[in-house]
Amino acid sequence: MSKAVNQLTRLFPPPLHRVGLRAAHALRHRWRLLVKARLAGVSVIGHREGGSILLVRHSYGPPVWALPGGGMSAREHPLAAAEREIREELGCGLEMPQLVARLEEEISGSVHVGHIVAARLSGPPRPDRREVMEARFFPLAEFSPDTSELARRRIGIWLKHRR
Repeated sequence: MSKAVNQLTRLFPPPLHRVGLRAAHALRHRWRLLVKARLAGVSVIGHREGGSILLVRHSYGPPVWALPGGGMSAREHPLAAAEREIREELGCGLEMPQLVARLEEEISGSVHVGHIVAARLSGPPRPDRREVMEARFFPLAEFSPDTSELARRRIGIWLKHRR
């Protein structure tokens, strides 16, 4: 999200902002099915010593645990997008982010280029209560049953990359 758009959205109270996000999410899904737009995004695997992974619950979309992240602009580098998303949604930074993988997949009927970035978080995650409602570290062996399939696949790719 651009700095100007981010500042503008802060003018709305969080409950109203969340309603707008849910509507935008549904509209974006239908738009992607219709237009077949090629989009790019980033998923961040925030990890800490002992092997736990940060998962979040968004205020929109399915009620599952997911990886933090979001869309990328056309000229944005995946590491810059990862740092921006973590800062906007969780109020912390990334230490030594690494690009783990670049995937071409289909999401909502459109080609999606997904980038997986892994890093330690600098500072505790503080959900913005607009886009991210909850953030929690889960041990690798004990993911919640309602962790999204997309998050599970991306964590699996990261685990193979680490070996």
